Amino acid sequence: MKHFYYMDKNYSTSRNPVVAFLKKSPEDFTADDIVRYVNENGIGMLNFMYPGGDGRLKTLQFVINSEEYLREILTSGERVDGSSLFPFIDAHNSDLYVLPRFSTAFISPFAPMPTLVMLCSFFGNDGNPVECTPEYALHKAADIFKAETSLDFEAMGELEYYVIAPCTEMYPVADQKGYHESGPFAKFENFRARCMSAIASTGGEIKYGHSEVGCFTLNGMTYEQNEIEFLPVPVRKASDQLLIAKWVIRNLALQENLIVTFSPKIIEGKAGSGLHIHMRLKDKTGRNVMLDGDRQLSLEARRLIAGLMVMAPSLTAFGNTIPSSYLRLVPHQEAPTTVCWGMRNRAGLVRVPLGWTSTTDMSAIANGLPPTDNRELDASQRQTIEIRSGDGSANIPSYLAAIVTAGLQGFRMPDAEQIAWSTFLEGNVNMEDLEALPASCIESASRLEAQRGLYEKDGIFSAMMINGQIKMLRSHNDADLSTRLKKDNVLLKKLIADSFHCG
Repeated sequence: MKHFYYMDKNYSTSRNPVVAFLKKSPEDFTADDIVRYVNENGIGMLNFMYPGGDGRLKTLQFVINSEEYLREILTSGERVDGSSLFPFIDAHNSDLYVLPRFSTAFISPFAPMPTLVMLCSFFGNDGNPVECTPEYALHKAADIFKAETSLDFEAMGELEYYVIAPCTEMYPVADQKGYHESGPFAKFENFRARCMSAIASTGGEIKYGHSEVGCFTLNGMTYEQNEIEFLPVPVRKASDQLLIAKWVIRNLALQENLIVTFSPKIIEGKAGSGLHIHMRLKDKTGRNVMLDGDRQLSLEARRLIAGLMVMAPSLTAFGNTIPSSYLRLVPHQEAPTTVCWGMRNRAGLVRVPLGWTSTTDMSAIANGLPPTDNRELDASQRQTIEIRSGDGSANIPSYLAAIVTAGLQGFRMPDAEQIAWSTFLEGNVNMEDLEALPASCIESASRLEAQRGLYEKDGIFSAMMINGQIKMLRSHNDADLSTRLKKDNVLLKKLIADSFHCG
């Protein structure tokens, strides 16, 4: 029986032209490969990109003057001001190096001339990775998780966003009824398709795209919610894909005179946008271990869930970083409000989505064919679990590093099994009996302060990063925000406007 892995070894058919040309796995790219690609494909510019503290990709541009200069910047990188990128870095000791990761190479879909782009890692003056950056925290968390569990941590994101443009009266969609709508009722189906194609050309591994629930008109403008969901890949790659995808979507929107926002809440009473993260664990053979031999949720999966439950109160400090985040985390909005998990239940913080656990040959039934006894694909390998609290305000590598750290905690706890089942949501459970998620940035900061030792253990998160995150959250001063918003509609509009282009 073959397992379903989402892997394409035929590199010549890759949507990423760099991979197609070099005909090898991106993980095997070398400086010589990059130089050969540049020389043989008329590449005149090179862009380094890296996420700042605000979660958005930053760009450093180079004109390729000679092969000697190209090799120099590929192997030695370039200096940047770390204090301007990360507010918690001291300006008196802020010089950092950015070094490109060859595996991330792609051709910019937007540059006016052929331009090669690579994401970068940060290094200090001692030649070692800078330990107070989100990218380092994610890499270290993934490495420690693998070392302790012998399992690879994979992730994928559900990227939700609104597209906004002047409205047309033709083919209207009922308010908040946009789920999986098609054109002409869905107005931005083709824009989403162009986004997906451009993301694929950068190396992004996309599962699918569709319109989401949120849709409405206001003041002559159409607001339509969309979602692009990715395939599970190693967690470091998942972070890169999401960062690049947001950059692609925004740039393409600018080209087409559209407005795009990943903000968690853009208007009260309408569906908010989240950043749901799916996870799966794979053993050394490449087998997904989220289900056991009976196709039931495995012990490894329950340990992972237990860690997420224990650290849930502080995960919002990384996944929900602005006051408007907490306007989305309210009852009856398909967003979590309590620390619990369940099977297929969208009210839970962690959801075990419908999986392919049945041995029934559904394809044969759908197509009126005789059932087969030996199915070619083991689709149960697609099983994941999903944490639903995060949103577009998250610094993606920081948030994913926090999630991996929580998973690691689950494997370290001797009572993980008990914790998992004690937080399991089944049937008509009284939600008031469950632990509530933080309701503000201030509360998330306090929860992070209480659990900071779990993040700082093994040096995954530096004390400087945790201090910076707490300071940033407390700066919003939103402890009594819900009370103030009931009395001040102007404040609500300002709050939403200030976070419109978060992340």
